[in-house]
Amino acid sequence: MKKQLLALVATLAVGASALAADPKLVINPDQPGPVIHRNIYGQFAEHLGTGIYEGMWVGPESKIPNVRGWRKDVVSALKDLKVPLVRWPGGCFADEYHWRDGIGPRNKRPIKINTNWGGVPETNAVGTHEFFDLVEQLGAEAYVNGNLGTGSAQEMSEWLEYMTGEGKSTLTDLRRKNGRDKPFRVHYFAVGNESWGCGGNMRPEYYVDLYRQAVTFLKTPEKNRPLFIASGGHDARTDWTEVLAKGLKGVPFDAISHHGYTLPTGKWEKKGSAVGFPEAEWISTLAHTQRVDEWVRKNTAILDQHDPARKVGFYFDEWGSWYDPEPGSNPGFLVQRNTLRDALLAALHFHVFHAHAERVKMSNVAQMVNVLQAMILTSKDQLVLTPTYHAFKLYTPFQDATSLPVRIDDNPVYKVGAVEMPGLSATAARGKDGKLYVGLVNANANQPAELTVQVGSTSPKAARGQLLTAAAMDAQNELGKAPQVLPQAYEAQAAGGRLTLKLPAKSVLVVAIEG
Repeated sequence: MKKQLLALVATLAVGASALAADPKLVINPDQPGPVIHRNIYGQFAEHLGTGIYEGMWVGPESKIPNVRGWRKDVVSALKDLKVPLVRWPGGCFADEYHWRDGIGPRNKRPIKINTNWGGVPETNAVGTHEFFDLVEQLGAEAYVNGNLGTGSAQEMSEWLEYMTGEGKSTLTDLRRKNGRDKPFRVHYFAVGNESWGCGGNMRPEYYVDLYRQAVTFLKTPEKNRPLFIASGGHDARTDWTEVLAKGLKGVPFDAISHHGYTLPTGKWEKKGSAVGFPEAEWISTLAHTQRVDEWVRKNTAILDQHDPARKVGFYFDEWGSWYDPEPGSNPGFLVQRNTLRDALLAALHFHVFHAHAERVKMSNVAQMVNVLQAMILTSKDQLVLTPTYHAFKLYTPFQDATSLPVRIDDNPVYKVGAVEMPGLSATAARGKDGKLYVGLVNANANQPAELTVQVGSTSPKAARGQLLTAAAMDAQNELGKAPQVLPQAYEAQAAGGRLTLKLPAKSVLVVAIEG
């Protein structure tokens, strides 16, 4: 009996030791995967609240320093992010936007009501020419969302001719009259947006017929042919992907869009607060990325069945946190605070999209300025960079990098109540500069973590990069106050033949591995 008891104690000790094993980061540099397309770090600017007007566009006559109406400070900050792509004009707004309202002298453009977002006047001061001026200032690609909901195939066709036409026609002459001789470069064009909801409450079968009709007439010069995007589903839905993959064969069809937002409570009527939240809503928000991964997996598996050559992309072109609106703000403006939680949420989304880089060649965070999970917050002539901005900045080396297999052995479990998730998340890639980059997230709000690093069969010598963390879960950067969330330099050296990375609780780390 005594021997049996001793054996049981020994077994329990081994089990406890195994459970307490230090996590190990294992990277396989000799098994390169697909390229992580830079457009995974795409942005989204909709005519919504102060996301464009005031936030970015102040007009040429404004005392706020600007270039042809676009704020210099905002454009400079976005250029530092290497913004690769901007999606415009929506969103739900796109299916009520008529492009002719946004051309010609600004003081003669019609004023309409933005029925989707706050019921406020839409001046149409920002239209086609202004949008392309913005993307050209940023050095970004243009993603134009066409109006299928209240528009027509003819309207979209004429808009594309206006933007891309090279010869002499009434529309190209009109573009020249409005100040643009050279055609605009349209990289992506979507036929409708959220056609299952605000874009028309359609069935996917009906949308397929409308898409097939419309895309037949969307003609451009060959060298300026955009990739055509079909409006797909959202969240866990796969029916749109199934119907589109079957029904759009034989017509121009380059990608399906998909949308999915993160709500701490999972309930639209009471989403949860952007600040002052409990740890239960911290983990529910971050753990939601596991569902995003599942949505991508299920939808891309359907595409694999119908498109084994993987020519059709799966674009997650709206994602981000969505909280209850800031008290005292117009609920239709979708104003919310941005905290450290949002930075970790962004990084975890990047990891998901990297893991599916063969299909996911674009994603667009919602949105760039002052709306939802914004990069930048502005008020009059003031500007502040959000924690989400800094997360995007940390991950710029992953744009067009080559993904590498990575895993975390003995990954601790982070659990709060009934919700649990892996405590650590990792992604790895070979950058265009030849360096080996690793992105890490420690989701645990309380416990730091240490990982030993193995690259192939070797232990590297050092790691250098930047760390993002803060004392509080809801630490934020507020206008007119000292920022609480800023990147800090990070360095680790191997000791005793082992490289160990130390991650504080609730942190994001991006490093280049050396040796």
